[in-house]
Amino acid sequence: MSLVTLSDVLLPARDKGYALAGVVVLGWEDARAYVRAAEAENLPVILQAGPGCRAHTPLPVLAAMFKALAEVASVSVVAHLDHGTALDECQAAIACGFTSVMFDGSRLPLKQNIAETRAVAEMAHAAGVSCEGEIGFVGYASGEASARTSAADAARFASQTGVDAMAVSVGNVHLQTEQAATIDVDAVRAIQAATNVPLVIHGGSGVPGQMRQFLAHNTNVCKFNIGTELRMLFGAALRQSLTAAPEQFDRIALLKAVEAPITEATRPILREIGPA
Repeated sequence: MSLVTLSDVLLPARDKGYALAGVVVLGWEDARAYVRAAEAENLPVILQAGPGCRAHTPLPVLAAMFKALAEVASVSVVAHLDHGTALDECQAAIACGFTSVMFDGSRLPLKQNIAETRAVAEMAHAAGVSCEGEIGFVGYASGEASARTSAADAARFASQTGVDAMAVSVGNVHLQTEQAATIDVDAVRAIQAATNVPLVIHGGSGVPGQMRQFLAHNTNVCKFNIGTELRMLFGAALRQSLTAAPEQFDRIALLKAVEAPITEATRPILREIGPA
């Protein structure tokens, strides 16, 4: 099929009561595995290039990789910049061919977050690209503490920025290695009552599967960012590949052996939050 915007896939998900995965890409092998999993489940897939990935691989390379995968995929693919922290970074991603950008102003004062996110959203929309923003602050398992999202701030943020998707902090935490997050469902419902913008849960790996499924099918949460659990699986599969063939030195052979396990591990994640 082709590259599409975030709105192209999230608005139908919101209206029909399901969610999609924003899968965190670190290289060619996992990106290809995620697309194959999406094809097997017949669901769109959101390929996300986060700060760690971008520090290792230049944006133009990532954009070309996502485009190449989309051109031969049987499902729609979103090329998404995750956690962009400056307008020029989002501008560069758009120029390279990304179809969605997230501007993360969550560490900024509310007024500044709104102003800078609005500037990115206006730039993105002028280029036919979607924009995600974050209100509140989603913390880190071994670092910064979260600042919960209030319904009042969410309503103000959504109306004044014009974002197409809104990441919220409701008990979710980045980089959790166990599904230990306790989601405040009442807070999600209050935010949903204040704005109809599709909601995003960052740190989706730390949210128990049953809760992900509940939120996907009963609220306006339309996107879960999934990174840590799949990165852990990738590491385990690579170690198994190395152990199974200690004489193997060809990196293509070693990494190719990881793709099938990652594809199979991704499929149930997509399925649990997808259409009921």
